[in-house]
This record gives sequence, structure tokens and C-alpha cells, in this order.
Amino acid sequence: MNTLRQTKIGDTVTVVRLHGEGAVKRRIMDMGITKGVTIYVRKVAPLGDPVEVTVRGYELSIRKADAEMIEVK
Repeated sequence: MNTLRQTKIGDTVTVVRLHGEGAVKRRIMDMGITKGVTIYVRKVAPLGDPVEVTVRGYELSIRKADAEMIEVK
């Protein structure tokens, strides 16, 4: 299982599945990250937190813990 956290800078990936439950999963979905959406990894902070991505035409910063809940291919 590959997660968004393991993705390298410059990669474009597709969301396969969202892990997590309740409010955490809902918050990720509210940010526009749903099954089948394409994500481009723009930057990663020096200590790995947060990860800056482009989703649906806008830039988004995601915490490391949230990025680990997003399964990609």
C-alpha cells in the first residue's frame, strides 16, 4: 500500500482509497480529496510536515498524519 506521505516531489498520483473514520475522513473529503482524484505533489517541508499538493486546480497543505491516510497509486 502506497500512501501520499511516501510519494516523492514532482509525482502525480491517483487516490485509490481513504483510510480513517468519522470527522477525519470527512475533513479530507471536504478538502476535495476523494477516490479517483489526481494529486500532484509540489513540495515537502524540510522535516516532512506538511506536504504541499495540487488538487482540483488549487494548492493544499496536508499534515503528515493526514497524508498517511490517503492510499494512492
